[in-house]
Amino acid sequence: MKIKKNIDKIPGGIMVVPLLLGALIHTFWPKTDMFLGGVTGTYLLGTNVILFIFFFCVGTGIDLKASGKIAAKGINLLVVKVVLAAILGIVLNIFLPIGGITTGILSGLSVLAVIASFNASNGGLYAALMSSIPGREVDLAAYPFFSVESGPFFTMITLGLAGIGAFPWQALVSTLVPFVLGALLGGLDPDIRKMYAPVGGALIPFFAFTIGYSMNFDMLVKSGAVGILMGIAVVFVSGYALYLTDRYVVRSDGLAGWAASSTAGAAVSVPMVIATMDPRFKATASSATAIVATSVLITAVLTPAVTMWYYNHLIKKGKIKIETQTVELTEAKEVES
Repeated sequence: MKIKKNIDKIPGGIMVVPLLLGALIHTFWPKTDMFLGGVTGTYLLGTNVILFIFFFCVGTGIDLKASGKIAAKGINLLVVKVVLAAILGIVLNIFLPIGGITTGILSGLSVLAVIASFNASNGGLYAALMSSIPGREVDLAAYPFFSVESGPFFTMITLGLAGIGAFPWQALVSTLVPFVLGALLGGLDPDIRKMYAPVGGALIPFFAFTIGYSMNFDMLVKSGAVGILMGIAVVFVSGYALYLTDRYVVRSDGLAGWAASSTAGAAVSVPMVIATMDPRFKATASSATAIVATSVLITAVLTPAVTMWYYNHLIKKGKIKIETQTVELTEAKEVES
């Protein structure tokens, strides 16, 4: 049976399918964790433990010795993505209650849902797009630098600066520990990077399932329309901002910006983690999780379509800089050596 191959046919399937299975079990058998107990029951409630390991693995993939060109591209994409989410969160906080909208077509919409959806790009999707287009080695190599946005740290910072949330410094440090630990060990020992960096992707279905187990289908249905709108907004609003950055700040052709215009699968975990840090978000964490999950699905479809449309546009205009990208990567390797 080609289970994974069939799951991969679904946009964001490696994240969405386990999440839906978890929600299915919790909807019809909500006491499964108590009934099974032991290792399996503990696993169903063990999202944070799996996320620590996941973020550690992501951290090991960060090359602290990468060239300036690669680092500049990745860091610029990171900064713009985070700053845009922060601006949207601060503005929406003026109009939305901390518990979000609870009635009407926009039921479930909250500042937490917006920030979590906009704050992180789908790294697997970005890497797949960049690796499928010739001459995008520099763009592909830049991914680890903005992969750190996948965790809850920047969402916590944004909520704190906006006066929306209150987090003790220990909580902020806690969210960074796995990334920093992974980056340090991966930088000190290439064998550690080789061992753990590929593991992160394999962990996604495991924490997706546990997150799904904290939800139910009623919640997913109610937040569906808002999630669809959120996904569309993430692609075109953040995509355009990232395009402008890549085009005029990094001095590239802007393609990497559109390729990063998505919601990361790991972002689905952010609302629940935030709620454990600040109880005021418990009421909206579940609906925010459902909205983010829908945004992951929608952006997994739209981001590749928009990116390839823009790529074909560049080809027609004769503006593809494949040779420049290759030369830049060669120069970067020479500098490192």
